[in-house]
Amino acid sequence: MQITQHLNLAELTRSETAKRKGISNIPTPEHLENLKNLAINIFEPIRRYFDTPIHVSSGYRSKDLNKAIGGAGKIVDGKYVPTSQHCLGEAIDIDMDGSNSGITNKHVFDYIKQHLNFDQLIWEFGTDTNPSWVHVSYKTKGSQRKQVLKAVKQGGKTTYIPYV
Repeated sequence: MQITQHLNLAELTRSETAKRKGISNIPTPEHLENLKNLAINIFEPIRRYFDTPIHVSSGYRSKDLNKAIGGAGKIVDGKYVPTSQHCLGEAIDIDMDGSNSGITNKHVFDYIKQHLNFDQLIWEFGTDTNPSWVHVSYKTKGSQRKQVLKAVKQGGKTTYIPYV
């Protein structure tokens, strides 16, 4: 199923973990609508600007898949509740490492930060000159926070600090 001109549903739901563990990763109609808005407002502008294929390393994640990969979540009344925007169809991770385009993750991060309306933009690990990948989210409902963060490991745990 084609979501936008340059992005299809298979790219947004692909997961080796889901395949290996037999986990369903099919978005609900509401989550599919969120994915379309994310693609229109975030993915397609990036694709048009760089004029090259953009690699989505993670898109939609079902609750079970998010739990299996250790995605953001919490325990409420003894039950796992995902907190990742990936589970709502509102986030994608982009990784241009290994592409032959010459476009780096930093290029993508800087373009999003300077030109797009987003909810959250995260420089995911990596070095001071290039993140390992870029996380970006776009909310369908409500206003975008324009929150820019950097993911770092502190005491063996992932911590998000303001990006400066």
